[in-house]
Amino acid sequence: MTDFTIASFNVKNLIGADQEYYRFESYTPEEHAWKEDWLADQLLTMDADIVCFQEIFAADALRDVVRETNARGIASNEAVVPDRSKRYARKAIFRKLAFEPYDEAQIAFAPNANDGEPGQRRPGVAVLSRMGFVGAPEVIQVLPEPLEIPFSDLGGEDGGSFTISRTSRPILKVRVPVGDKIITIFNCHLKSKLGEFPRKDGNQPPEVDLVNYDPSGRAMGSLRAALRRMAEAWVLRNEVLKSLAVGEPVMVLGDFNDGEHAVSSEIIAGETPFKNYSWMRRHDAEHRSDRYTQDENEVIREQIEAVRLHSAEKLFVRRSLRDMVYTAAFGGNFESIDQIFMSRHFHPDYADRIGEMNYFSVLNDHLTDGSHPEAPYNKLASDHGQIIAHMRLG
Repeated sequence: MTDFTIASFNVKNLIGADQEYYRFESYTPEEHAWKEDWLADQLLTMDADIVCFQEIFAADALRDVVRETNARGIASNEAVVPDRSKRYARKAIFRKLAFEPYDEAQIAFAPNANDGEPGQRRPGVAVLSRMGFVGAPEVIQVLPEPLEIPFSDLGGEDGGSFTISRTSRPILKVRVPVGDKIITIFNCHLKSKLGEFPRKDGNQPPEVDLVNYDPSGRAMGSLRAALRRMAEAWVLRNEVLKSLAVGEPVMVLGDFNDGEHAVSSEIIAGETPFKNYSWMRRHDAEHRSDRYTQDENEVIREQIEAVRLHSAEKLFVRRSLRDMVYTAAFGGNFESIDQIFMSRHFHPDYADRIGEMNYFSVLNDHLTDGSHPEAPYNKLASDHGQIIAHMRLG
């Protein structure tokens, strides 16, 4: 048996002090110190073997957080873990209290191909792994060929197309050795729900002028953002399918910027099969009674199940009494937009599974919906909850 934990952590704009990331946005040395302190505390509490980070502007800033986490973890071990001379040193509780430092851990960082000058920065993603990596990490962002999504007009004519040549943020693919297995992990941060408003002649888009509020224009901005997010979801899904096709166990983590049942999330996870296809009329039916056979039903279901991903949150809720898990709060809405999806290699109902999830943790006590008066949480702490899947192989 091999136990390991894997987590997703959107850190919210991690960069060094006095560095402008977005226009007019930066941290004073004191604010940066507070943020680093808070992040190290969270990472120490998580104590995860593999952590997928989002919103990393500078890899050095992340390394500083990891170093601070190590220092605190070692100090904690010295205080609470008895040495072998104590008669109770072998009590099981001390294995839980002990922190394993990240001294030998490796960090893979994917900078954003859209990153710009101060004030126009764009964040990347990173993966921290105590087990290291197999092979070189892969960054997926600038597409070898633009993705063109054609549409048909409902009248049968050409309906134009939507095209992307790169994703808004990189997708980082790593392969991690766990026990005698190698797990392929994708870390993503899909396009947010914030509206996308093209500039005209270098001027500010009129939709951002909230004094002269343009509801129709802002709705169109949301449409553009959703189209981009779903196109990015397909890019990720296509990469996942490549890994599944060669038999690799897969886990997808990150900030999906959408709930589990949103179309973009369902694109990543794959279709949910019907219970029975033998009642369904065949795609090539020549008569009213032409339906799939029971044998064909089994073939269809297996093909769909083989490439499905499953939500760790849903698997956890299914086996627990919890009725609510959330990782984000905005405008009074509490929802889960950070996800851990996994292939059926980890599903408890799959006969050939290599392992399964024992527990699912969420650190979300720091989240507010923007109206909570306690500062500086709203600015400096992450605006996302951290999620951790506790896995066992074997």
